[in-house]
Amino acid sequence: MNLPAALKRISETVWELPVSHKEGMQVPARIFATEKLLKEMDAGVFDQVSNVASLPGIVRYAYCMPDGHWGYGFPIGGMAAMDPHRGVISPGGIGFDINCGMRLVLTNLTFDEVQPRLRQLVDRLFARIPTGVGCHGFVRLKQGDFRAVMEQGSRWCLEHGFATAEDLEMTEEGGCFSGARAADVSDKAVERGYNQLGTLGSGNHYCEIQVVKPENVFHQGLAESFGLNIPNQVVIMFHCGSRGFGHQVATDYLKVFLSVMERKYGIRIVDRELACAPFNSPEGQAYFSAMKCAVNMAFANRQVILHRIREVFSELFHRDPFDLGMRMIYDVAHNTAKLERHMVDGKQKELLVHRKGSTRAFGPGSAGIPECYRETGQPVIIGGSMETGSYLLAGMESGADAFFTTAHGSGRTMSRHQAKKNYRGDKLQREMEARGIYVRTDSFGGLAEEAGAAYKNIDEVVETTELAGLSRRVARLVPIGNIKG
Repeated sequence: MNLPAALKRISETVWELPVSHKEGMQVPARIFATEKLLKEMDAGVFDQVSNVASLPGIVRYAYCMPDGHWGYGFPIGGMAAMDPHRGVISPGGIGFDINCGMRLVLTNLTFDEVQPRLRQLVDRLFARIPTGVGCHGFVRLKQGDFRAVMEQGSRWCLEHGFATAEDLEMTEEGGCFSGARAADVSDKAVERGYNQLGTLGSGNHYCEIQVVKPENVFHQGLAESFGLNIPNQVVIMFHCGSRGFGHQVATDYLKVFLSVMERKYGIRIVDRELACAPFNSPEGQAYFSAMKCAVNMAFANRQVILHRIREVFSELFHRDPFDLGMRMIYDVAHNTAKLERHMVDGKQKELLVHRKGSTRAFGPGSAGIPECYRETGQPVIIGGSMETGSYLLAGMESGADAFFTTAHGSGRTMSRHQAKKNYRGDKLQREMEARGIYVRTDSFGGLAEEAGAAYKNIDEVVETTELAGLSRRVARLVPIGNIKG
């Protein structure tokens, strides 16, 4: 593709669009990529990241990570920090699947112990964790109970026997964004979400059994600190979010913001998908609260799924899940907005950090991460494609330049529609099984959308994050079993 003429190379992995690139830009836009990855990005990335740079109150730069591709309003892989006093909050900077995120769980099992039971494990996980559009979870809640879930997040799970105290400690923000008010959520959103707790959903959501091969450990010390200390150790990674509930919250507030943005606040934007409101306005604060409700529902959703995974492993191996070493490494979101403190022009400043398809990656010594990770930096979980593998990374001190943010996955190179035209799900399933990856899915069409060739090279993406000083490689995780939403 033709790159924008104004694009400047800052370093081997940093590119910049100056404010002169587009009328209205408040700050430059920065893209982290090698030249090869940059040329693989669709034109929408450059258009969207420069649109984001025009939002009121944006601080320093609009950013795009190496896995960036076109999204709704913001590019996926986008990040923007706003001054909370003069800046805006935008649902397009968070996404419809609020708190879509990753969880990585240890076992003390090896590949040789798991492989003979792999089909049973995957089949039983597929039976116990609902997948697909509109699926319902096994936790039967009344709508009033669900309102407690959205305000308490993983704490609700702890009180109802679906979590341990350590699970909460190993979850971003303890599994609950404070300040969530159920009163700010519509009845329609509650109706869509109250029976979806413990469900994987559809799209690119999955639960995967993976192996850490010795040759795929990049940093032995960090790997051991994160609990990866057995050759060919088996781990479980899963990826999902706030389901239809979060989608409805975003939809509701996009309508609100479009109705007041220009009429009430005089904000003009170049793309209506960047609909926004001043953060400190009544509408901005109501959305911030409702977004937190969706964030908390997603944390609880992943926690209930973990409970199910532990049940399945315990049943098949006839051992208590904690005898099997089934402890969390971490749970981290990649679709949120949060108030965080960062250094700006030599001073600590509170910022509203939008991350949309990008991951918080706090470095060593940072507040806000578990005590056991203070010397290592925060674990960062990067989901690749189901064919090629995923990564565990760690935050770095040098990440401060991007407000401690890194990539979230491989990043698509092909639309879902195009992938379905190019690949057949049933053929892909057989080919993957022949390569040692056993997959169960509700939809062969959905499986075709997730073909490995529809994504960028995950090895190149994570290496770029390391070269750019955003996050450090710890280990590559190889898939052997997958249930696909």
